[in-house]
Amino acid sequence: MNIHNGTASEWRGYWYLPFVAALGYATSVIHVYSIGPFIAPLHAEFGWSRGQIALGLTIASFVSAVFCIPVGMLVDRIGPRRIGLVGVLLMTGSYALLGTATGSMLNWALLWVAIALGTLWVQATVWTSAVNSRFEKSRGLALAITLSGASLSAALFPVLATWLIGAYGWRNAFAAQGGIWIAIVFPALFLFFRGARDPRGAALAAPVAARASTGMSLAEGLRSPKLYKLLLAAGLFSFTTIGGLVHFVPILTDRGATPMAAAGIASLIGVFSIVGRLGTGLLLDRFAAHKVGAIAFMLPIVGCALLLGSGSNPLSQAMAAACFGLTVGAEVDVIAYLAARHFGLKNFGGLYGAMVMALSLGTSFGPLTAGIIFDNSGSYTPFLLLITGLLTVSAIALLSLGAAPQPAAQPVAAA
Repeated sequence: MNIHNGTASEWRGYWYLPFVAALGYATSVIHVYSIGPFIAPLHAEFGWSRGQIALGLTIASFVSAVFCIPVGMLVDRIGPRRIGLVGVLLMTGSYALLGTATGSMLNWALLWVAIALGTLWVQATVWTSAVNSRFEKSRGLALAITLSGASLSAALFPVLATWLIGAYGWRNAFAAQGGIWIAIVFPALFLFFRGARDPRGAALAAPVAARASTGMSLAEGLRSPKLYKLLLAAGLFSFTTIGGLVHFVPILTDRGATPMAAAGIASLIGVFSIVGRLGTGLLLDRFAAHKVGAIAFMLPIVGCALLLGSGSNPLSQAMAAACFGLTVGAEVDVIAYLAARHFGLKNFGGLYGAMVMALSLGTSFGPLTAGIIFDNSGSYTPFLLLITGLLTVSAIALLSLGAAPQPAAQPVAAA
């Protein structure tokens, strides 16, 4: 079978899976991409600083990071379906509860602990594990569509949150956004989300299920230097870019944009991240993944230069959002693709869980650091400069991986 027939066979059999997995993945970042519009009303209500508000993301991401590897191992054992279905219920419910904040920092912290427990069961490992088990020849594009769920979140949630806050107040906005999302996502997942290891899944595609049993052992993966290069690249990327994304609306309003205009420009991140994800997915299936990733990871440096040089110009703001969006549309795709190529699928959940841990730790401390820097300096300029330096290191770590092993030829369509 040639590669084109293998690609067509994969899409004929499981074309729907990357799209429903994208909805699941979007749920995992609902709190990250929608918290920006809530910063101003929370400050007005409780007098909290931006660092105090961002502390919630730190708590959620840090607690989640601690358990990423065990959850990934559980995905390897029981399959992603049951974990994902429970996860979307927990995640949207805990997000809605943020509207019950009392003004006590202890209460705020506990609400974000609940968010952390929800994120455990909707982490990227759940959705990419199912898609990797179904796609080999067209894995890059399939993962790109799956992880475009974050792009959907970045495009939709800031604008939806801003509108709901204006129409119903910030407390009702949390509940409404969580309710709207679960009503859309859960039925789609219940009907269509199954990986090769899930009940009914393995019987439908035995060759695909067999492929999912090959690869490194967990111990072999943990001894591999490539794992730690990927951990470094993932952690530094999420620290810098998620910190910038969470504070992107305040960065723009500090430079003169109105809240709605800033939210509209921020939504471009989501739009361009879809372009970035799909484009990166196609490139990953055709070119050396470590080089594609390194180039993509450097794009926010251009965005930072635009914000530092002419940040009050709406065109510069939009171009900066595009640069961030194109990279956000590539990062998890690159890491997931390289993990599957270098380590195989046998213990993909556990080993990729380590990378999700790095991504989560970066998400934990990036927004907090950006908030603290602003609180102490009155400016986001030092953080934008920090983004430039750390993303350079992240890109070098990816380049040092070398080329990924090519997949062995096999008749995917033989089922």
